[in-house]
Amino acid sequence: MHFIGQLVTIGYVAAVVYAQLWWLLLAAPFVIYPFAWSGHFLFEKNNPAAWSDPIKAKICDWIMFRDILVGKIKL
Repeated sequence: MHFIGQLVTIGYVAAVVYAQLWWLLLAAPFVIYPFAWSGHFLFEKNNPAAWSDPIKAKICDWIMFRDILVGKIKL
């Protein structure tokens, strides 16, 4: 779910930049949350790290995304 959320976030940012609606970039960090949180609640049965440390959680999302892309984490 995190990986899908990151892909959607990248698409969102690309669309906002293409449309030159710069103020919508403020919402970009929050695009992933519905995907990530549903994964935590429905599958993992735990609380998202974004509640206690949102910056660290966002950094970890990007690290996990990279690791999936390079094959370090298998889906």
